[in-house]
Amino acid sequence: MSTESFQPATSVTPITMRAAVIGRFGGPEVAHVAEVPTPEPGPGELLLRVRASTVSIADHRLRSRRVPRGLGVVVGPMIGWFRPRKPVLGMEAAGVVERVGEGVTRFAPGDEVIVMRGAGMGCHAEFVVVDAEGEVARKPANLSFEQAAAIVFGGHTALRYLDGVTIGPGTRVLVNGASGAVGTAVVQLAAARGAHVTAVTSGRNADLVRSLGASEVVDYTREDFAARGRSGEARSEGPHYDVIVECVGNAPFGRVAHLLTPGGALLLVIADLPGMLAAGMQARRSGLVVDHRGGRMGRAGMERLAALAESGELRPVIDRTFDLDDIVEAHRYVDTGRKRGSVVLRIG
Repeated sequence: MSTESFQPATSVTPITMRAAVIGRFGGPEVAHVAEVPTPEPGPGELLLRVRASTVSIADHRLRSRRVPRGLGVVVGPMIGWFRPRKPVLGMEAAGVVERVGEGVTRFAPGDEVIVMRGAGMGCHAEFVVVDAEGEVARKPANLSFEQAAAIVFGGHTALRYLDGVTIGPGTRVLVNGASGAVGTAVVQLAAARGAHVTAVTSGRNADLVRSLGASEVVDYTREDFAARGRSGEARSEGPHYDVIVECVGNAPFGRVAHLLTPGGALLLVIADLPGMLAAGMQARRSGLVVDHRGGRMGRAGMERLAALAESGELRPVIDRTFDLDDIVEAHRYVDTGRKRGSVVLRIG
């Protein structure tokens, strides 16, 4: 059981709060901690005192404006053209309900929760406002705030994609990028459903992904997994997978379709614009599932995510933890592309 607890504040919520702010696009150094106005919860909303969040690949992309090929124009209206539209990053958080807006009955001050704000961002701050009926659930009681924050981004994404396919005992699943926040969650959730999981990662992460449930590991520094079953081999002789989960961005349809069984699925967690536009046609022509969207989670999905963490089917994988004041160093580490699981940002 977590030893952390929080009692409802007896004093007035501060007018201002500390937040990690980015005023322009660029490297890690554009992030800095500043005093900004504390948001006010409206009807149906919660004011959450954030205890922990993560610095994810999404934060890296929104800060640097480095997005997959062709998506710069598409995402411009959301992230900004010349300056960030969301100066406070952070898609997810674990924290404590500070105040509730009018009409809220589901939560009360003092409740410990996890939340996914997604493109709304704003969780790299001491307080954030969330929809009480949105993607928010009670924090798993067996996890600390840092551990709870670490399951949200990866677990949320993994469930959105895995729920769109059938995975059970004997299903062969390959996860490209198995050691990241999403990949570690996919490995665990697929293995928990009985799948035979092949994890593609570097050799230094082999023990980690095996501990999470991977049955086989392909070290991409020594072997090109996509070359299996292609060079002169008959299709029947090569390794086949029922589901390939692409978490890196270097395994588009044309590179890996030959590895899929008839009717199999390619789940493009990361894809460029050409890959997204071609997905429908590729699916029709091949008879394969090519999904670059994933499904919706909503309130029920977040509650299921919390339940999976409480049952032990989804365990947090934390690479490093940084304090809010070390936000630049946190971004700098994520920029290396070598993080394992989540990089947690301790805020409260």
